[in-house]
Amino acid sequence: MDIFKASERLMGMDEATWARHANPISVYTRFTALPLLCAAVLSRFWLGWWALVPIALVLVWTWLNPRLFSTPTHTDSWAARGVMGERVFLNRHTVPIPTHHIRWGYGLSIAAGLGVIPLLWGLWIGDLAWVITGLALSMGAKTWFVDRMTFLYDEMARTHTEYAAWARRAR
Repeated sequence: MDIFKASERLMGMDEATWARHANPISVYTRFTALPLLCAAVLSRFWLGWWALVPIALVLVWTWLNPRLFSTPTHTDSWAARGVMGERVFLNRHTVPIPTHHIRWGYGLSIAAGLGVIPLLWGLWIGDLAWVITGLALSMGAKTWFVDRMTFLYDEMARTHTEYAAWARRAR
């Protein structure tokens, strides 16, 4: 099973949602999801079972975020190209991508996953230092992943008209 495709299906991403998620506001506000989820989980120490309310709100925010903003007027930004690169990466079984992009994608995803280990430990014991360490590792690797996806998109758009057609240039 491809964890990347499973995540896409879980989020219910379709063409229109991907186009809206390419809005830089969507991308940058999406970076709030994991820290907010951590805060919501940690709130169990003072809210008890009521912590399920902020957890549910963060999960709704995570699902709603790529749908909330309009499609960008242009896709020249780092954020938009990163989102389009993620789409290219997800489509790698249909349209092959260069091996070095696959290695970067998997390597950075593994690094982000490894960051979840101290994060989960910190959430379990309520230690903010572990949580922040895990957040820094996980979000740092995810940000680097998005950055690498800009290179993937740029390279693939030069040779595949379908990918090039996603671009909208600033006027």
